[in-house]
Amino acid sequence: MNETKELQTTEPKVIKEGILIGSKALESAPQIYGIPTGVEGLDELFFTVEQNNGKLEKKPLGGIPAYSVFNITGVNDTGKSLMAEQFAVKQASENQKVAFITVESPANFVITSLRSRAYAMGLDFEKFEDNIILIDAASHSVLRENIPDLLATLAYAIKTYKIKFTVIDSVTGLFENKEMLARGVVRRLFNFMKKWYQTAIFVSQKRSGHEELTAEAAGGYAVGHIVDGTMVLAKEVIDSAFKAKLYKKTVGEIVRLFRIDGCRMAGHDSKVHYLDITESGIVRILNPVSEGG
Repeated sequence: MNETKELQTTEPKVIKEGILIGSKALESAPQIYGIPTGVEGLDELFFTVEQNNGKLEKKPLGGIPAYSVFNITGVNDTGKSLMAEQFAVKQASENQKVAFITVESPANFVITSLRSRAYAMGLDFEKFEDNIILIDAASHSVLRENIPDLLATLAYAIKTYKIKFTVIDSVTGLFENKEMLARGVVRRLFNFMKKWYQTAIFVSQKRSGHEELTAEAAGGYAVGHIVDGTMVLAKEVIDSAFKAKLYKKTVGEIVRLFRIDGCRMAGHDSKVHYLDITESGIVRILNPVSEGG
């Protein structure tokens, strides 16, 4: 006679700590203000809406929302890393501590790039170079392949150096060849940033064949669905008379484009803008495509 075993179930628990009355939640809610990005033309694309004498008024935020986690995505050579580096340099130059988690290039190469970015921005890098704390996940596979170790290391750095800003370049490298795990990886990173009140930039890469101006990237929409907002960078090769007329360029030129694909923490300009990368490697956001080149 075969014995049968009943499935053992546990009594559901009420997690009272997970219930918050609105007014109590507001007591610990952080004040949202603008964080300058160091990218010309970007900061003014974010705004808040306030009520004044019964009328709604739009007020510039002056940067990305504080404590937000932003994703910068695009195909190769669109300026993603340049934007992230400009953000890190800008905050470091204002005497803020910045954690820069490098997943693609070893730290000594990244710091050289950050120094070049600072010089191109007209800043004296030697005056604030120690405000940038690099975490080298490119050279240490245990950090790249083990998220708990990476987050423990980052938590130690945040406590030790009083870090308020974090950049990860790129988050794609943390789930490379394991894109089915992308949502879980990004969710853990996102929750960590919220717990430690970080304003963060995640750089993610698009796979070839994905629509240029959508938020879809490696791992699908895992990053875009979880983070607070996404900036999409793209480039178009002018290879037809139609594109030449549309962008007011000549055949053979490259047009770079930028759009903000949502932001849950502040209002934003949703138009497609022209993007420019100067000869010195500085990213600038220009006028909307609808206004012409």
